[in-house]
Amino acid sequence: MHGSVRPALRVQSLAAIDEVAAARWNALVGDDYPFLRHEFLAALEASGAVCAASGWTPRHLCLWRGEQLVGALPLYHKAHSRGEYVFDWGWADAWERAGGRYYPKALSAIPFTPAPGPRLLLAPGIDPGAARRHLATHWEGSALSGWHLLFAEAAEVDAWLEARPALIVRHGVQFQWRDAGFGDFDGFLAALTSKRRKAIRRERRLVADQGLQLERLEGEAIDEAALAHFYRCYCLTYLERGQRPYLPLAFFQRLRATMPEALLLVRAWLEGRPVAAALSLQGTRTLYGRYWGSEVMADSLHFEACYYQGIEHCLAKGLTTFDPGTQGEHKLTRGFAPSRLRSLHHIADPRLRDAVVRFCAEEACHLAAYCDAAEAALPFKHSLG
Repeated sequence: MHGSVRPALRVQSLAAIDEVAAARWNALVGDDYPFLRHEFLAALEASGAVCAASGWTPRHLCLWRGEQLVGALPLYHKAHSRGEYVFDWGWADAWERAGGRYYPKALSAIPFTPAPGPRLLLAPGIDPGAARRHLATHWEGSALSGWHLLFAEAAEVDAWLEARPALIVRHGVQFQWRDAGFGDFDGFLAALTSKRRKAIRRERRLVADQGLQLERLEGEAIDEAALAHFYRCYCLTYLERGQRPYLPLAFFQRLRATMPEALLLVRAWLEGRPVAAALSLQGTRTLYGRYWGSEVMADSLHFEACYYQGIEHCLAKGLTTFDPGTQGEHKLTRGFAPSRLRSLHHIADPRLRDAVVRFCAEEACHLAAYCDAAEAALPFKHSLG
């Protein structure tokens, strides 16, 4: 109606992602980041991987204008720091030894998924600053020790800092492959130094010489048997370290049922049977390598299944970025460049906050030197710009 007042923004906290319709939530999600899709978050909750009993209590924030969902932010109350990949165990231990209480804390991240991407979803026309101010009231001044934003995109980190300049910045690094117009895998190899080109070709020959054959399956081609075999391999990765896997089979089954087009499965075969598997997710521009396991010890198989097959897939499908997961200078020598990250941290108690600020400043100096050295060690013949 002409002259009517627009409804004020209203924040709703969800105890489960299914409290909001998938179509409403997904209308805010872009096309290149599968981990924020309603289906992915729902699979985590429905499978029991994410719940109060596992230390991940959902408290997702929805921003409404009248009856219209105009914003969303994944949020969890955490009873520990497992499954985050930006490690604050030292902060928690120091604070609790000093008599403080670090948990529960608020966390905006994708559980068990250190993949950079969007966090705050906003509809067009919504003032980002006003949205952030509304949302921040749900952890500022609460009984929570703080709020942590992990693996957000650089522009989003900048926007949060503009809205909340007191947030503490912590620096990090991962390694990503980007297509520089290589064309195909041979074109990628041609851009490398002779030493690295020969090393990669030797690794790929080693895999073949051991009798291993690789295949890539997408979407509906990943049948129940292939998924079950992948899960056995995935569990072995954790069992070798004396740990239980974070994610149950039901989680992956639900992904296969609700968002199969986002799945890529690489399988290794030996003597007519599958022996290793790597499961990735993909958007329209990016491949996200995530889960891996093997029933055999085979020289260079991990590099082939988790890196080279992914690069080949990106070049074949027109994906421009490959995020292979966290950790590893071994990625550097295979063409994955360092990508600098920032996490943000609101610490409620000023005594702990001061200590964390000092820690992050010192850590940032060491990390900057490390990144400079990593960039200088990239194996390309010429800078890719």
